[in-house]
Amino acid sequence: MKTLLCLAGLAGILGLTLTACSLTPKYTRPNVSVISIEMRNGNLLTQKFAVKLNIQNPNDRALPVRGLVTQLSIGGEQIATGVSDRAVVVPAFGESELDVTITANMALALLKLTNKMSQHAESIDYVLTGTANIDLPFLKNLPFHQSGTLPLQGFQ
Repeated sequence: MKTLLCLAGLAGILGLTLTACSLTPKYTRPNVSVISIEMRNGNLLTQKFAVKLNIQNPNDRALPVRGLVTQLSIGGEQIATGVSDRAVVVPAFGESELDVTITANMALALLKLTNKMSQHAESIDYVLTGTANIDLPFLKNLPFHQSGTLPLQGFQ
């Protein structure tokens, strides 16, 4: 009899769990893209880049972003990392911009840029990857990936 009661209790808990899971709202993943990457300043050891990101929310609910972690690769090598603890709420069916400062390995960045400029290249490829931390119980981390080219005219 106790076994029957335990099984009935477990079945009830399982039923409640399945019902709760089915009530979890469906959420379309937002899009994160790079608006701009600009070199700000530097010294012998580090270089600072200002990266402006656009976060688009295709959902009917606001998207609370708590912060993010990013990595920047130039010419195929990771040269920079950055974090932002700036919180932003992306409105439903809307978009918001988020500024992040990333710190680069100056020696590696200069080596890559000098190599490209000596080849008389007009630009260099970049890849920005990272993860946005989302303040929702069903969507904690949102990875993003963006690639493009940086013009070299400002570096000469």
